[in-house]
Amino acid sequence: MPLARSLSMTSLNGLPRWEDEDLPMEDLLLFEVSWEVTNKVGGIYTVIQTKAKITADEWGENYFLVGPYFEHNVKTQVEACEPPNPAVKKAMDTMKSQGCQVFFGRWLIEGSPYVLLFDIGSAAWNLDRWKGEFWDVSNIGIPFHDREANDAVIFGSLTAWFLKELSCQFDDKPNIIAHFHEWQAGVGLILSRSQKLPVATVFTTHATLLGRYLCAASIDFYNNLDQFDIDKEAGERQIYHRYCMERASVHCAHVFTTVSQITAIEAEHMLKRNPDVVTPNGLNIKKFSAMHEFQNLHSMYKARIQEFIRGHFYGHLDFSLEKTLFFFIAGRYEFSNKGADMFLEALSRLNFLLRVHKTDVTVVVFFIMPAKTNNFNVETLKGQAVRKQLWDTAQSVKEKFGKKLYNALLKGEIPDLNKILDRDDITIMKRAIFSTQRHCLPPVTTHNMIDDGNDPILNTIRRIGLFNNRTDRVKVILHPEFLSSTSPLLPLDYEEFVRGCHLGVFPSYYEPWGYTPAECTVMGIPSVTTNLSGFGCFMQEHVSDPAAYGIYIVDRRFRSPDESCNQLTQFLYGFCQQSRRQRIIQRNRTERLSDLLDWRYLGRYYMHARHLALSRTFPDKFEMEPSAPPKTEGFRYPRPSSVPPSPSVSQHSSPHHSEGEDEDEDERYDEDEEAERDRQNIKSPFSLGVLPQGKKKQHGEYRN
Repeated sequence: MPLARSLSMTSLNGLPRWEDEDLPMEDLLLFEVSWEVTNKVGGIYTVIQTKAKITADEWGENYFLVGPYFEHNVKTQVEACEPPNPAVKKAMDTMKSQGCQVFFGRWLIEGSPYVLLFDIGSAAWNLDRWKGEFWDVSNIGIPFHDREANDAVIFGSLTAWFLKELSCQFDDKPNIIAHFHEWQAGVGLILSRSQKLPVATVFTTHATLLGRYLCAASIDFYNNLDQFDIDKEAGERQIYHRYCMERASVHCAHVFTTVSQITAIEAEHMLKRNPDVVTPNGLNIKKFSAMHEFQNLHSMYKARIQEFIRGHFYGHLDFSLEKTLFFFIAGRYEFSNKGADMFLEALSRLNFLLRVHKTDVTVVVFFIMPAKTNNFNVETLKGQAVRKQLWDTAQSVKEKFGKKLYNALLKGEIPDLNKILDRDDITIMKRAIFSTQRHCLPPVTTHNMIDDGNDPILNTIRRIGLFNNRTDRVKVILHPEFLSSTSPLLPLDYEEFVRGCHLGVFPSYYEPWGYTPAECTVMGIPSVTTNLSGFGCFMQEHVSDPAAYGIYIVDRRFRSPDESCNQLTQFLYGFCQQSRRQRIIQRNRTERLSDLLDWRYLGRYYMHARHLALSRTFPDKFEMEPSAPPKTEGFRYPRPSSVPPSPSVSQHSSPHHSEGEDEDEDERYDEDEEAERDRQNIKSPFSLGVLPQGKKKQHGEYRN
């Protein structure tokens, strides 16, 4: 056996380097396989789309994404081109000659990676044969009525077929790494291993199938992880075949990864294998050239939300918009998993606290969770029409007023303000005021809900009595559609809406990662998360005082639901007590955490997983250089020195505080000094490969 070559991350183009002349670097190919390549279904699409740039930078022309072909997606997202690699082209041509449609092109996202898309429909005639072959190698039967599982068999069989045609051209040289995401892509991994293809395989689960189902059933999941009869639970939910596909993929992979420590614990019990590497999810971070540009964007989009509020609450606008805070929760409509149940209960308690302490702060809470609707709510549309009519009236009167004032000044006269508005102007304004009279409460939902009598959010609102009364300091608005800049109600994209809000609240019970609070963080918006979300656990590892940086972590793992709800209520109440100055300082700190979530930092964990797969698959050719697996405790932000040393962080424990306290804190706060100290706390968490003596590796130098 020839001497194994050691893998290093210091090679040219970021590719693994070894010294065997028979294995040229340019022959190593990376294929990333997922049902969500060019096909947005959930959060995995965001992972793959945002990670594409750093992976393409690392692998160049040798990086390919593999997914299903859907014409409507391809027309808008993919530019067709010829494969640059002759081996890939030959494998595609072989499949096409046998009746399978294979599409190749560049995905029009940042990084412009190559995509290889299989037309599932064109190969569906092979389904029965492929299901039989899958049964022969795995003893997993797929019911005919499960369309998603049947599509997964077709997609996986096409993927394995392609990898076989490709690997046959390389004379058994270790040229291919295949990274599979989720159970829908797992069939390809299982078949590749059963056929003993010379392919290094990685499998990533972003959430376990059974975990999501069990949590949705309001079961005490995390305290009973070792008590579940896994086969029985999967069978009762009629997902046993899917669970078997997922578990087989996990055990067949050379390297198994998952996205967070909390999901790693779950996978150990649900899938019976410890992940080899934790690969946290990142985002592409675009820094503004002006340090506080994100603060300007917050002000701009907050004003747009305020316009919506003026219309929605017409006739009941007896609160100051300058002292109104906007909270929101967004995501899939999973009432318990996403923590909407606890959030509503906390809002009821927050409303009580704000009323008892007679605070002048009002909180407007948005629920952005898609549900079945049949149209916009008429009363909501009317509110925006009334607002626009009032605006037009004010503009016309202002224009006439301005002309009269201008003419009087030209004559050198001070106009008589009693005569500058004539009777018609007064009449128009009175009619406008009368049009704002309202004989019902502002609606709690912007749309007409289908089956609203069984809607869990609306039923909870009815139970706790948050109906947008004048006396309520917490107002609730359910927007059961994704946001769009073309909406006649709230014409903002999701990113613009988030920037305009003050706080994102995501008290999830089941959240393997949690992109929503991560997106808030990179936009400089504070958020609430939990220690049952991957994001929350990640921040606890990296930040010594997360609340000071605008990351409030609710303990839902070691406290009772009532205690967790009280903790959430205190977080929300404390946030309401902050001064405007304190919120600005906190947003600055929150935005600085975005470096933690940058793929340029987090991409190294995927690199480690791929190198580990090569060393396990081809131990005679590749060997990991001796180093510990990468830890996510790469660097840690300290507690900001300007935060008063009290349990309340930068918030006041009493609703009435002195101005002197604010002044003391302002004296301690130095934005540039804090930012520089945070930058110095960033350290490279691990190193794969030995650097030449005398050369110092810079932070982030992994893609040379």
